[in-house]
Amino acid sequence: MNCPKCGTQLAEGSSFCGVCGNRLGAPSAPASAQQPANYPGAHGIHIDEDSRGQGRGYNYEVLHQPSFSLAVIKLQAEQSIQAEAGAMVSMSANVELQSQMKGGLFGAIKRAAGGESAFVSTFTSRGGPGEVTFAPGTPGDIAAIELSNQSFFVQSTSYLAGDASLTVDTKWGGAKSFFGGEGLFVMLVQGQGLLLVSSFGAIHRKRLQAGERYVVDTGHLVAWEGTTQYTLRKAAAGFFRSMMSGEGIVAEFTGPGELLIQTRNLAALAGLLKPFFPSQSGGSGFSLGS
Repeated sequence: MNCPKCGTQLAEGSSFCGVCGNRLGAPSAPASAQQPANYPGAHGIHIDEDSRGQGRGYNYEVLHQPSFSLAVIKLQAEQSIQAEAGAMVSMSANVELQSQMKGGLFGAIKRAAGGESAFVSTFTSRGGPGEVTFAPGTPGDIAAIELSNQSFFVQSTSYLAGDASLTVDTKWGGAKSFFGGEGLFVMLVQGQGLLLVSSFGAIHRKRLQAGERYVVDTGHLVAWEGTTQYTLRKAAAGFFRSMMSGEGIVAEFTGPGELLIQTRNLAALAGLLKPFFPSQSGGSGFSLGS
């Protein structure tokens, strides 16, 4: 099949032209994947239903979903893709890896302060086609998002990889972000092309209409559209009630826009496991069956 806008030959069933960015019609897509008619001011998050597609100089596919997802990128000759440092699982022998401090020293400092690696990895296939695979550090899903000149905010631990043309910057999140336990910075991703984000657990999508308000525990956030406004507050009225609820700080979003929410919270898991590890004082910790 060919792109009706620029004529580029595409893989059968493609929903997105990686050359001109044209979104192809998908009449067979399920109704649940269609954008609601009353959705002003937001594009929605476009995730390939079959977890495969085509970008600028590469094809991609997400395998082993939703618990142990692996992103497979097949690069054409001399084409590149960028990823968070440490995200690579495997690659062809002719794929060249380069790591650099994107944004210079100040950019590296911002990334490190936001909980990310100070370096960004670029994978380029030299002398012919090549393959590189990526996976997150925790069990969970990977969403292949097709950006169409959009802006997204991504929590630092959820960014996995993306088209080399995307602008990925670390933005100051203010004191509210710090007190929310998400660090002082959030990632802002802008442009057109493939963005891979990962989750701990499965990914739940929530679309908000204009003016609709929705509350999410900060430990369950993956990404959200730049059209959504948010504030952080205590989960319950009053400090004591909020502590007793066990919820702490939550993010309240106001639409229009779409949110990606992870079904598991890594900090909560760490809290559950803490009694089973030795204490810093040198004790043996709690052990089942002892």
